[in-house]
Amino acid sequence: MKIKKAFSIIAFVWLSSMLLVACSDGEDEGNASGDSKTVKFMHLWPEGSSAQHYKVVNQIIEDFEAENEGIEIEVEVLSNEQYKEKIKVQSTSNELPDVGMTWAAGYMEPFVDGGMFASLEDILEEDNLAGNFVTGTTEAFSIDDTAYGLPLELNISSIYYNKAIFDEYGLKEPTTLEEFNQVVDTLKENGINPVALGNRDAWTGSMWYMYLANRLGGEEDVLTNAIDRSGSFEDPALLQAAEELQALVNNDSFVSGFNGLADQEAKSMFMESQAAMYLIATWDLPNYTTNEDVPQEFRDSVGYFPFPQVDGNGDFNSYVGGPGVGLFVSENSEVKDEAKAFVSYFVKEWGERAVTEVGIIPATKIDGEALDLPDLYVEVLNDLNNASNITLYADVQMSASAAQVHLDMIQALFGGEITPEEFVKTHEETLAKE
Repeated sequence: MKIKKAFSIIAFVWLSSMLLVACSDGEDEGNASGDSKTVKFMHLWPEGSSAQHYKVVNQIIEDFEAENEGIEIEVEVLSNEQYKEKIKVQSTSNELPDVGMTWAAGYMEPFVDGGMFASLEDILEEDNLAGNFVTGTTEAFSIDDTAYGLPLELNISSIYYNKAIFDEYGLKEPTTLEEFNQVVDTLKENGINPVALGNRDAWTGSMWYMYLANRLGGEEDVLTNAIDRSGSFEDPALLQAAEELQALVNNDSFVSGFNGLADQEAKSMFMESQAAMYLIATWDLPNYTTNEDVPQEFRDSVGYFPFPQVDGNGDFNSYVGGPGVGLFVSENSEVKDEAKAFVSYFVKEWGERAVTEVGIIPATKIDGEALDLPDLYVEVLNDLNNASNITLYADVQMSASAAQVHLDMIQALFGGEITPEEFVKTHEETLAKE
């Protein structure tokens, strides 16, 4: 890994002269100097919040550099929200990193339409790499049958809960919304925060709305249909989902001040046993299984249950989730061949390491029975294997502009600033214009 150092004047002069020679020979400019080339890699797994991810990423980079003399990986690490803001700014000035992370579907469309992401079809064809991925995951990162990203994760969301708190008050995993409300009422009566929610980030609240829509829609994926325009956002199930969400808010199901809290703050409340439940995706599994920085006592106390049925509707095997982040290569990279070599190496190495060392579910196929995995992980893996449907996160399905409207409306709905009718009407009008 490249370590930034202050160059001396002599070193600077030497470097400048080498760069001039390289340019005069018609070779790559910018990140390439002489025989050494630097690939700029920006990711969103900081050491503080994603310790296991951060550690394994660095190990893969070190291994890659050791096996590929003359290629250095210069790393920049940002938090999720910082990453989204910076990549947006970089795209406007056409200065994307050589390799970065992207979300699938609607999120990446503007980058592909703008010619900013390189095709990765050649990587998939190498060594039959395409066959290593779980079916459907690479398709989510493809537009017009061309892959512009390679997925790293496969996530489903569930409600994680503190078993010690549930046991203390004689609570059971709820299977219906009525039972869920009874759990909430008991927790409140005993001074326990029911649900940790950091809705300043809004995608967290979106998962609650999406699950209510998923359950009320029954066998029909009404939310996806509304987004892809084969249906309408004024579907009765989507309106009732908004009504049910405000009912949860009015019942004080969520921690106080949820619209001003970041997800990281809500996560901390759950992990410090200040709240009993937390809806999150499998990217957080390391905190409940393998992350040794988290006390073993807490990890042993974490269980999970599928989102409850609503009005007798809903399939427990139908999930909100989908591929998480993937890797892209900048079309304008001056070291594109080296960047693609790094991406190819990374996805091959990430698969099993993601399972055994990070504790998340990768987008590449794994032989779970051959690995020694925590029980909680095996249970989630079995759920995934039995999934009847996975509804891709709404803000990922939508275009960037529609996703922003969705997230703004989610915050307003949680805050009681709009009615359920206004919520669905705004969504329908926004999607109809695209």
